[in-house]
This record gives sequence, structure tokens and C-alpha cells, in this order.
Amino acid sequence: MSTAHELVATAKAAGNCLTAEEAAIRAHDTDVLVLDIRETAEHESGAIPNVVHIPRGVLEFKISEICEDKTREILLHCAGGGRASLAAQSLKSLGYDNVHIVDAKFEDFAAAFDNH
Repeated sequence: MSTAHELVATAKAAGNCLTAEEAAIRAHDTDVLVLDIRETAEHESGAIPNVVHIPRGVLEFKISEICEDKTREILLHCAGGGRASLAAQSLKSLGYDNVHIVDAKFEDFAAAFDNH
């Protein structure tokens, strides 16, 4: 039986992880979909402009409403990269094949986004 930390580590190892800087550069491309999968209270306390908020708990149910193109580049961010890595695995299992994990603290991604 795995722990949550082991599940996250496995997901990150299998995923396409980006640094805050790499993600910020890509996030400014209008064809890239950036998803904030933090909880609503977290999102309301601070958000990056032009991101789509879908809490992690409903991502699998809502993603097709937001993105029908399973080849579209998607960046997933949360507070620190853990939930984003698990969400990336879920999206890949649904057939989304261009998913990237922002493997950074929210504050670092937001600061990098502001600098680009």
C-alpha cells in the first residue's frame, strides 16, 4: 500500500514537470490552457490571470466542458505540485496527452508569471 507522498512521487516521475519559469513562459501562449486545481478558497485568496479554476475534486467531471481537444497543451498548477501531478495522471487516463505539471509553489509560479 502506498502513501500519498509515494503516489505523488510516482506521478511526478511519470509526468512532464515544468519549473515555475518554464511554466510562466508557456502560460503566456494563448493556445495553452492553464488550470488552477486548488480548492476554491485557495483560488479566491490569489490567482494567476487568465487561468481556469477547476478544483481537483471535480476535474475529471469538468474537463470536457473546458477542453474538448485532447491534444491541447494543458498546464496544471496547485499550491505545490502534488495535486497537479495526481491530476495529470487522471487527465492522461482520460486521453489528454499534452499535460504538464507546474512543479513549483503557487507563489513562485505567480511571481514568474508576473515577470513574463
